[in-house]
Amino acid sequence: SYEEPEYSIVKKTDVYEVRQYKKRTVAEVIYGEEDSGFRVLFDYISGANKGSKEVEMTIPVSQSTTDSKMLMRFFLPMQYSKQNAPEPNDERVRIIDLPAEYFAVISYSGFASDGNFEEHYTELKAALDKDGMVIKGPPIKATYNSPFTLPFLRRNEAMYPLEWN
Repeated sequence: SYEEPEYSIVKKTDVYEVRQYKKRTVAEVIYGEEDSGFRVLFDYISGANKGSKEVEMTIPVSQSTTDSKMLMRFFLPMQYSKQNAPEPNDERVRIIDLPAEYFAVISYSGFASDGNFEEHYTELKAALDKDGMVIKGPPIKATYNSPFTLPFLRRNEAMYPLEWN
Protein backbone atom coordinates (compact mmCIF):
# COMPACT_ATOMS: atom_id res chain seq x y z
CA SER A 1 0.00 0.00 0.00
CA TYR A 2 1.09 3.54 -0.69
CA GLU A 3 2.09 6.15 1.86
CA GLU A 4 -0.31 9.06 2.33
CA PRO A 5 0.02 12.33 4.25
CA GLU A 6 -0.56 12.13 8.01
CA TYR A 7 -3.72 13.67 9.41
CA SER A 8 -6.05 13.47 12.37
CA ILE A 9 -9.83 13.74 12.22
CA VAL A 10 -11.03 16.67 14.34
CA LYS A 11 -14.74 16.58 13.41
CA LYS A 12 -17.01 14.04 11.73
CA THR A 13 -20.57 14.50 10.45
CA ASP A 14 -22.90 12.34 8.37
CA VAL A 15 -21.62 14.09 5.22
CA TYR A 16 -17.97 15.01 5.79
CA GLU A 17 -15.00 14.98 8.11
CA VAL A 18 -12.58 17.75 9.02
CA ARG A 19 -8.96 16.67 8.94
CA GLN A 20 -5.90 18.39 10.32
CA TYR A 21 -3.01 17.55 8.03
CA LYS A 22 0.54 17.77 9.29
CA LYS A 23 3.19 19.68 7.35
CA ARG A 24 3.95 17.86 4.08
CA THR A 25 6.03 18.27 0.93
CA VAL A 26 4.72 18.14 -2.62
CA ALA A 27 5.95 18.19 -6.17
CA GLU A 28 3.52 20.36 -8.12
CA VAL A 29 2.97 21.54 -11.65
CA ILE A 30 0.63 24.16 -13.09
CA TYR A 31 -0.64 23.35 -16.56
CA GLY A 32 -3.30 24.27 -19.09
CA GLU A 33 -5.85 22.38 -21.15
CA GLU A 34 -3.24 21.52 -23.77
CA ASP A 35 -1.05 19.29 -21.62
CA SER A 36 -1.10 16.96 -18.63
CA GLY A 37 0.50 17.56 -15.28
CA PHE A 38 0.48 13.86 -14.47
CA ARG A 39 3.15 12.93 -17.03
CA VAL A 40 5.45 15.76 -15.89
CA LEU A 41 5.16 14.74 -12.22
CA PHE A 42 5.40 11.02 -12.97
CA ASP A 43 8.61 11.65 -14.93
CA TYR A 44 10.00 13.58 -11.94
CA ILE A 45 9.39 10.72 -9.46
CA SER A 46 10.64 8.20 -12.07
CA GLY A 47 14.08 9.81 -12.09
CA ALA A 48 13.81 12.98 -14.24
CA ASN A 49 15.66 14.89 -11.53
CA LYS A 50 19.22 15.78 -10.54
CA GLY A 51 20.82 12.52 -9.45
CA SER A 52 18.24 10.46 -11.42
CA LYS A 53 16.74 9.36 -8.08
CA GLU A 54 13.47 7.42 -8.14
CA VAL A 55 10.93 8.63 -5.58
CA GLU A 56 8.25 6.27 -4.22
CA MET A 57 4.72 6.92 -5.47
CA THR A 58 2.33 8.08 -2.74
CA ILE A 59 -1.37 8.82 -2.58
CA PRO A 60 -3.41 10.83 -3.25
CA VAL A 61 -2.77 12.77 -6.44
CA SER A 62 -4.55 16.10 -6.03
CA GLN A 63 -5.89 18.53 -8.61
CA SER A 64 -7.46 21.96 -8.34
CA THR A 65 -8.14 24.87 -10.65
CA THR A 66 -6.62 28.27 -10.07
CA ASP A 67 -6.89 31.24 -12.44
CA SER A 68 -8.19 28.90 -15.21
CA LYS A 69 -5.04 26.76 -14.92
CA MET A 70 -4.84 23.29 -13.37
CA LEU A 71 -2.63 22.59 -10.36
CA MET A 72 -1.61 18.96 -9.81
CA ARG A 73 0.32 17.73 -6.79
CA PHE A 74 2.13 14.52 -5.89
CA PHE A 75 2.80 14.21 -2.16
CA LEU A 76 6.38 13.17 -1.53
CA PRO A 77 7.28 10.45 0.99
CA MET A 78 7.68 11.73 4.55
CA GLN A 79 11.48 11.60 4.49
CA TYR A 80 11.52 14.47 1.97
CA SER A 81 11.27 18.21 2.46
CA LYS A 82 11.96 21.12 0.13
CA GLN A 83 15.58 20.97 1.36
CA ASN A 84 16.33 17.32 0.55
CA ALA A 85 13.93 16.34 -2.26
CA PRO A 86 15.62 15.60 -5.59
CA GLU A 87 15.87 18.74 -7.70
CA PRO A 88 13.60 18.51 -10.78
CA ASN A 89 15.10 18.60 -14.27
CA ASP A 90 11.89 20.17 -15.61
CA GLU A 91 11.50 23.78 -14.50
CA ARG A 92 7.69 23.37 -14.47
CA VAL A 93 7.98 21.10 -11.39
CA ARG A 94 8.12 22.98 -8.10
CA ILE A 95 8.92 21.39 -4.72
CA ILE A 96 6.96 23.02 -1.91
CA ASP A 97 6.58 22.45 1.83
CA LEU A 98 2.90 22.85 2.73
CA PRO A 99 2.07 24.02 6.26
CA ALA A 100 -0.19 22.11 8.63
CA GLU A 101 -3.76 22.80 7.45
CA TYR A 102 -7.39 21.86 7.97
CA PHE A 103 -9.58 20.41 5.22
CA ALA A 104 -13.20 19.37 5.00
CA VAL A 105 -13.37 16.09 3.07
CA ILE A 106 -16.15 14.05 1.46
CA SER A 107 -15.25 10.59 0.10
CA TYR A 108 -16.84 8.86 -2.88
CA SER A 109 -16.26 5.93 -5.22
CA GLY A 110 -16.61 5.63 -8.98
CA PHE A 111 -14.71 7.44 -11.68
CA ALA A 112 -12.85 10.63 -10.78
CA SER A 113 -14.69 12.42 -13.59
CA ASP A 114 -15.31 16.15 -13.47
CA GLY A 115 -19.05 15.49 -13.13
CA ASN A 116 -18.64 13.09 -10.19
CA PHE A 117 -16.21 15.52 -8.53
CA GLU A 118 -18.55 18.50 -9.07
CA GLU A 119 -21.51 16.59 -7.60
CA HIS A 120 -19.52 15.82 -4.44
CA TYR A 121 -17.81 19.19 -3.91
CA THR A 122 -21.23 20.85 -4.35
CA GLU A 123 -22.72 18.54 -1.70
CA LEU A 124 -19.74 19.24 0.58
CA LYS A 125 -20.00 23.02 0.13
CA ALA A 126 -23.73 22.98 0.94
CA ALA A 127 -23.05 21.02 4.16
CA LEU A 128 -20.18 23.34 5.14
CA ASP A 129 -22.29 26.45 4.46
CA LYS A 130 -25.13 24.97 6.56
CA ASP A 131 -22.69 24.33 9.42
CA GLY A 132 -21.17 27.83 9.20
CA MET A 133 -17.72 26.62 8.17
CA VAL A 134 -15.39 29.12 6.47
CA ILE A 135 -13.91 27.83 3.20
CA LYS A 136 -10.62 29.46 2.21
CA GLY A 137 -9.90 28.10 -1.26
CA PRO A 138 -11.18 26.22 -4.30
CA PRO A 139 -12.29 22.57 -4.16
CA ILE A 140 -9.55 19.98 -4.51
CA LYS A 141 -9.95 16.59 -6.19
CA ALA A 142 -7.94 13.81 -4.53
CA THR A 143 -7.64 10.44 -6.27
CA TYR A 144 -6.16 7.36 -4.63
CA ASN A 145 -6.28 4.55 -7.21
CA SER A 146 -4.78 3.62 -10.53
CA PRO A 147 -6.96 3.88 -13.64
CA PHE A 148 -7.10 0.06 -13.65
CA THR A 149 -9.00 -0.14 -10.34
CA LEU A 150 -12.65 -1.10 -10.74
CA PRO A 151 -14.85 2.02 -10.28
CA PHE A 152 -16.78 0.68 -7.28
CA LEU A 153 -13.47 -0.02 -5.48
CA ARG A 154 -12.02 3.45 -6.07
CA ARG A 155 -11.47 6.02 -3.36
CA ASN A 156 -11.87 9.64 -4.39
CA GLU A 157 -12.28 12.74 -2.27
CA ALA A 158 -13.46 16.30 -2.69
CA MET A 159 -11.79 18.67 -0.24
CA TYR A 160 -11.99 22.31 0.80
CA PRO A 161 -9.32 24.10 2.84
CA LEU A 162 -10.88 25.57 5.98
CA GLU A 163 -10.35 28.36 8.46
CA TRP A 164 -10.27 26.49 11.76
CA ASN A 165 -9.83 27.71 15.32
